[in-house]
Amino acid sequence: MINLKDIQEFVKNNNYDIKLTNNGRWIDQKCTPDVVCIVADCIIHYLEDNEYDSEFTSGNIWKNNYTKEYVEEIFSKPGTNHKKSRNEYDKFFSQPLELLASSKILRKTKKGIRNFYTVNNLELLEFVSLKERNTIEFLYIYIKKVLEDSDIWQDFAQFFEIQTQEAYYELKTNFEDFIIEHTKINKETEVRRIFTKVINIIAYKNKKFGTNRGRISKHIITYSNLMYNQVNFRDMYHEKPKNMTRKEWESKKGIEINVNYYKYQSAKAKKLLRKYNDEKRFGYSEVDDEYKQGKATQVHHIFPQHKYPEIAGYLENLICLTPTQHFYKAHPNNNTQIIDNEYQELMLKSKSGIIQEDIEEYGDNSIYNFKQVIEVLNIGFEKDYEVADNDFVKVMNIINSYYQ
Repeated sequence: MINLKDIQEFVKNNNYDIKLTNNGRWIDQKCTPDVVCIVADCIIHYLEDNEYDSEFTSGNIWKNNYTKEYVEEIFSKPGTNHKKSRNEYDKFFSQPLELLASSKILRKTKKGIRNFYTVNNLELLEFVSLKERNTIEFLYIYIKKVLEDSDIWQDFAQFFEIQTQEAYYELKTNFEDFIIEHTKINKETEVRRIFTKVINIIAYKNKKFGTNRGRISKHIITYSNLMYNQVNFRDMYHEKPKNMTRKEWESKKGIEINVNYYKYQSAKAKKLLRKYNDEKRFGYSEVDDEYKQGKATQVHHIFPQHKYPEIAGYLENLICLTPTQHFYKAHPNNNTQIIDNEYQELMLKSKSGIIQEDIEEYGDNSIYNFKQVIEVLNIGFEKDYEVADNDFVKVMNIINSYYQ
């Protein structure tokens, strides 16, 4: 798989100067990391069903069977019965496609009024499609390069150094003037929607203030601030009484969760982990016990999906098991509603060791993320641990302490 240096080399070889391209759609309102990641994934599956050099349109992607099975309902807000209009739904595919074409991951050809695409860099498209954190890394590198090529990066750098309301307004005004002058976009409102997608990715990567509702944000931009479908579960359940279940709390507080989104994330993560385990571990179980014999065909949620949907798609919460381990130990008597606490402890320890080995060997190119290890523990244990980066000794101590 390609790494961040490969992405930097790729963008280095392209000139994204807006003054030359006059391209106002190099990024757009619907281009959140989760939406771009999903669309890239849908393109990959479309190509698997067809030829990899196939030409395709936006409609080809969102009408594909894989998209209809896993993705169609994701873009409907939770709690609503109606589907988005054709035009609105199409934006969730057409805008990321334009971004991918503007970055040169895809090639675009216009025939009449329709845009047709082919893949220019399959490895980079696959990288973006695997997980949202990959998409964020790509977007940050791409956005920064566009701003540098367009000679407006210094305006953003100045804001991230000063971080005042005055500096924010100056940056926003300069960006609006620049886009209106050099592209076909002529409305400030439209530019502001794009501005949000530009500034907040940079703010997140640099742990800085960004934008929120037309003003400088009151807080440092977080991962969930960047997403279309993501909510801040830590804040959502922060005040939940210990004697109340999560479902009771959700009902009381009127919390609505887009279940389809987490089902999709879970299915996608399971597929990735199974493939990775087959390639790197020869399909062996990730738990070394007396039931490990045979192929590890089962991908199991350590903390169950129905109870913790927000981490259902985290590789750090998934583990490859043999059928015996899965249906006899992880779920006693094949009852998927029951969790064996002793086996859950063993799985967490085994998975933590595997994650540590993978991060130590592959570094930033690991499929795992240490911060998500801690997030899994915080959500699964309903705690608020803070752990120094890659401190797996502390992780083991947390697991031991909890189960004692």
